[in-house]
Amino acid sequence: MTSTPEDEGTAPAVPAMSADVVAVLLDARDLALSALQEITPASSVGEPADYRVEGENVLSLRFHNRLAGYPGWFWTVTLAKVDDSEPTVLEVELLPGTGALVAPDWVPWAVRLAEYHAAQEALAESESDDDAEGLDDVDDLDASDFDEDGSPILHAGDVDGVDIDELDESDDDDSDDDDESDDDDSDDDDSDDDESDEE
Repeated sequence: MTSTPEDEGTAPAVPAMSADVVAVLLDARDLALSALQEITPASSVGEPADYRVEGENVLSLRFHNRLAGYPGWFWTVTLAKVDDSEPTVLEVELLPGTGALVAPDWVPWAVRLAEYHAAQEALAESESDDDAEGLDDVDDLDASDFDEDGSPILHAGDVDGVDIDELDESDDDDSDDDDESDDDDSDDDDSDDDESDEE
């Protein structure tokens, strides 16, 4: 089993540990495994990976993890030896290794809310700029863009570019034609009746 080196420049200084204490803590592998079996099935614990010196007479043993969904994570058991006593377990946990999939850093709600408000303000400004550009386009209109009465070709009464007023006028014309044809039909019926009476 090998020691895990600390990143240079970021790790705090670790007090030196005698080789005898390191050997005793490394020999306490069975103690570490029994502690792990109290929190996880034995089938989820793999082979020993490495160890790391945490402090004076404190050492962490790391074991490969076999749990699905946790690649790159290690079962870690922290052991300590105080004076002439037997090694004891301080902590048992599942910790991510280098390159393991972990959750993103937590962002406070106030910061997330401020970012949301800034995005909303930027969106409102861009929409107001678009509206201003639309008003500038009005200056480019000429007489061909308006009806004979001077109203814009497309206005609130238009549906898909069709003037509703024009539809109403054509409907009135159609209804007048229908009324006239009805009158003609009724005249024809009256003349037929008259002819039958004369016979």
